[in-house]
Amino acid sequence: MSEPVSIRNEETLKSQVDGETTERFIAEKHIGERIKKLRLKKSMGLVELGKHTGLSASFLSQLETGRVVPTLRNLARIAMVFSKDLSYFFETEPQSMFRVHRRRERVRLPQTGVDEPTYFFESLGYMVPDRHMDPYFAQFIPFEKQKEPRAHVHAGSEFLYVLDGELDIRHGENHCTLGPGDSVYFDASTPHSYLCASKRPADVLIVTMHQSMPHPVTSVRPSAPRVVSGTAAHAVER
Repeated sequence: MSEPVSIRNEETLKSQVDGETTERFIAEKHIGERIKKLRLKKSMGLVELGKHTGLSASFLSQLETGRVVPTLRNLARIAMVFSKDLSYFFETEPQSMFRVHRRRERVRLPQTGVDEPTYFFESLGYMVPDRHMDPYFAQFIPFEKQKEPRAHVHAGSEFLYVLDGELDIRHGENHCTLGPGDSVYFDASTPHSYLCASKRPADVLIVTMHQSMPHPVTSVRPSAPRVVSGTAAHAVER
């Protein structure tokens, strides 16, 4: 007894969808591009790769350009030439990090834990996952009366670059004033504080580092800030 036409059509459609899915999967894995990248890294021509794999140069060329789909047997031959496992051709490739932060999208936050904030800051890397550093834009506010800055500490190293205005920095027993174009790099695990030293706001770029520095320098001077080890938390007190 023959099958109903509708059932046969449904099975045909499934077969077509599966084929399209397979083709899309293979295209998304960029298998041909990965083969070509391996070959060029070894400075190997198509003819030479053909000799090692038993596949023709023309077939390999079509394989690299995506005009033919490799069988597992052929892919295994190529993988062994480059000492790779078959999974290499199907693993998800890491994506290069690229994040744009528009000025209009950033949030301006005040210094926390004080009645009168001495600065406001904006995170410049809030959309970056697993970041190795935390960049900030901070604006330090001038005060008419003398104000005692609040010192804080955190793990890691910190870098400051003054864009405009003047900024007083205290770091342990060290004290210096930075002007436009001046910068400082210091150990953030030592108590440190900042305070605007000019009549206009001081605009500062602040970066905290997450990675340890391999060779710490033991002294700190205003003219030659030290570079030391540590893993970072935050550039500004939240």
